[in-house]
Order: sequence, then C-alpha cells, then structure tokens
Amino acid sequence: MTIQEASERYQIPMNVLREYESWGLCGAVKKVMGAWQYDDTDLERLSTIMTLHDIGFTTEEVETYMRLLLEQEDSGMARLQMLNQKRTAALDEIHFRERQLERLDYLRHELRKKTERP
Repeated sequence: MTIQEASERYQIPMNVLREYESWGLCGAVKKVMGAWQYDDTDLERLSTIMTLHDIGFTTEEVETYMRLLLEQEDSGMARLQMLNQKRTAALDEIHFRERQLERLDYLRHELRKKTERP
C-alpha cells in the first residue's frame, strides 16, 4: 500500500506518515517503483503513533516512545513511565477543570438568587 493509499484508507495524515518514515523506524517499509509500500506491521505501528498523538504526546515524545518500542527489548518500564506521566497530567487537567466548573456553578447560583428575589 502506498503512502497515499494508507493515508486515505486509514485517515492518517500525510505528515504523520512522513514523520514515521523520517524516523527510520519503518524497516519493513519497502520502496517499490518509487513509492513507499506499507505492510500490516507498519499499519499497526502507525496506529500506535496515532493513539500516542491522540492522547497528547508531542512529536518528540512519540518518537522516543516508538524508538524504545522498536529498538530496545526491555523498554516496557520506560514506556510505562511515559504513559503514567501522561495519565497524571490528564488527571491534573481534569481536576483543574472540575474546580473551574464548581466556581462557575457557584457564581451562576449566586446570580440566580439575586435575580430571582421579588
């Protein structure tokens, strides 16, 4: 499958595919007739990359994660630490937003009380 076909079929942005190729991590990708050809292994890796981007990893973090995954057999703990850090940051953001909502609701409540008085 060519880069264009992979992009269209799996809705993977071209910049992500080019990013993947530029890292040199796509050992199974072959250049055939002037076009990169992706196999199932590449598509699985690209799925992981898309997931990492979706959960908030920066491009540099995605590359680090993928290098650990593909180049170091015993990198599970390092990758787990990266995921745990993202999870902690996401929870911190959720809790911050919850506090914002509580304050917003308090202000709305107070304003309603004042405007509903006869």
